[in-house]
Amino acid sequence: MTNRTAFITGASRGIGLACAKALAAAGATVVLAARDAAKLEAASREIPGSAWVELDLAIPESIKAAFTKAGKVDILVNNAAITRDGLALRMKKDDWDAVIATNLTGAFLAIQQVLHGMMKERWGRIINISSIVGETGNPGQANYVASKAGLIGLTKSLAQEMASRNITVNAVAPGFIETDMTAVLSDELKSNMLAHIPLKRMGKAEEVAAAVRFLASEEAGYITGHVLDVNGGMYM
Repeated sequence: MTNRTAFITGASRGIGLACAKALAAAGATVVLAARDAAKLEAASREIPGSAWVELDLAIPESIKAAFTKAGKVDILVNNAAITRDGLALRMKKDDWDAVIATNLTGAFLAIQQVLHGMMKERWGRIINISSIVGETGNPGQANYVASKAGLIGLTKSLAQEMASRNITVNAVAPGFIETDMTAVLSDELKSNMLAHIPLKRMGKAEEVAAAVRFLASEEAGYITGHVLDVNGGMYM
């Protein structure tokens, strides 16, 4: 991935930071993007030669400014996401709108920022981080699930639009991964999850990052429109 620049959203921690480290190790120049400047700066120090930009995917102007600052992007990893969980019956429209705006609309607007450059270069990798729940559904997460299922649809449509320009568009759908988001779950809930995972363990952020690194590589040049599950066999 020498001479390739990778832009990773939600890169200050968890899966996003793991993806940034994996792509950097593969030779890419990485740009970390997230909302928290202090966390970004700390994360960037872990990756020699990396850069960082503040980015709020819910604000179109912030998206434009971040990509303008980053310059040419060869690899885009749309990882940033938020949750506002609640049963559909009582879900507030603001909670629906916030999740869709960041997780789906924000990802789409980020893609728009890189397409012209990729088309000019006739090379590009777009990798959208979806979720197992985007394939299976999950009670209490109608907004989050809709956003992650939407990313899969977006991936497949863009893969067809961009294939003639040698731009691949794929998705990675993690299962239950050891991150800050899952650390707060109760032991009872974790035990229930593990009972449904054939490999009987939660995944690691580095295992998701390895899938992203592969899809971003030259070796994955004949794969597009694909959803790569990293879920321990929980959904097949």
